[in-house]
Amino acid sequence: MTSAPLSVSSFLTDQYELTMVDAAIRSGTHERECVFEVFARHLPGGRRYGVVAGTGRLLDLIADFRFRDAELDWLRDNHVVYDKAIDWLSDYRFSGNIWGYQEGELYFPGSPILVVDGTFAEAVLLETLVLSVLNYDSAVASAAARMVSAASGRPLAEMGSRRTGERSAVAAARAAYIAGFGATSNLEAGRSWGIPTMGTAAHSFTLLHDTEEEAFRAQVAALGPDTTLLVDTYDVTAAVDLAIRVAGTGLGAVRIDSGDLPEQVAAVRKQLDGLGATTTRITVTNDLDEYTIAALRAAPVDSYGVGTSVVTGSGSPAADMVYKLVARKDAAGDWISVAKKSTQKATIGGRKFPVREFDEDGRATAEVIHVGEPEGATSSHRPLLVPLMTDGVPVERYRGAAGTTLAREHRAAAMAELPLDAFRLGRGDPAIPTSYA
Repeated sequence: MTSAPLSVSSFLTDQYELTMVDAAIRSGTHERECVFEVFARHLPGGRRYGVVAGTGRLLDLIADFRFRDAELDWLRDNHVVYDKAIDWLSDYRFSGNIWGYQEGELYFPGSPILVVDGTFAEAVLLETLVLSVLNYDSAVASAAARMVSAASGRPLAEMGSRRTGERSAVAAARAAYIAGFGATSNLEAGRSWGIPTMGTAAHSFTLLHDTEEEAFRAQVAALGPDTTLLVDTYDVTAAVDLAIRVAGTGLGAVRIDSGDLPEQVAAVRKQLDGLGATTTRITVTNDLDEYTIAALRAAPVDSYGVGTSVVTGSGSPAADMVYKLVARKDAAGDWISVAKKSTQKATIGGRKFPVREFDEDGRATAEVIHVGEPEGATSSHRPLLVPLMTDGVPVERYRGAAGTTLAREHRAAAMAELPLDAFRLGRGDPAIPTSYA
């Protein structure tokens, strides 16, 4: 059996989303207007803030969420749903409204980062897709933002494609870029989202040649003396000396991928300066995370390449977000709040309108979530929800490469509002408290 090409997003979901729709159609409740909300009960890993990412990708996926004949036939043949639901799904297009935190915004426990307003059937179908995108992308962006802070202004490149799924690799590159990384090794991320790409050679290229000198000469001939030469295949000291002899003192950079990095970097910097290569940069790529990056602050490192830790959320590969029904219309057409009451997983019902409060210096002091009524902007706080989709049509400014750049800019502005304590890497409480009004 051959599989149909995946050009729609409707099957990137769990079966119970469709069986709920089927049952709701049977009970006549599928068209009740509802409000669903995405939030995280806590920040993973004792972190002090999270970064919203994935919104731009999600808008495209929702726009493509539909059921073709191939999907409908599969559902029918496998008895997932029955004829009335099949007929309803055949015309499915999300036509509701979505608000959310602007991509790149910071979030805290309880932050309603996405609010989906539509009929029950329309909105519940999106649950798995919404969570799979926001949970992963926000986890990557939250970890990447900590690495950017630890790097203290030195550039970082994302290079973790070989450490995650092929689609996740593109999503991770985008999320890391929003969080402040400057480039990615992933070409699809560059093509799809306009992210700068980078890359030169691996150890296999050196091992391919009869000598390290032949490998260096071949790379310089192909890429020019501004390239980055990998110097730890054999002996680092000998390779650095050889690299400058081959490329000259204008060599762009050397890369170190192993060893005791603080000691190794210091020795290489001293050697490069002694050879007259004072402008040759040093980049390191050896199993880095925010903690090892912070430990290298005093070392003469010029840039970092991060792989496994960034694409796995540095130990927290999901942001623990949930998608919950918080309000619906009853049989009479009146809005009522609904909420779970179960122990440790209770929710707060009602439509939410969050604002971030600031002190006189412009530093964030609290996240206040107004239930039921919106709160307008003032000099001391700003509303956090922006329209993302209106009547099923995505807001264009948040999509594509331009939307990715906008998210990156917004993340930088939002980070500048945090209190200084937020940048500590140790486990702790959220940087600002969340309260309900």
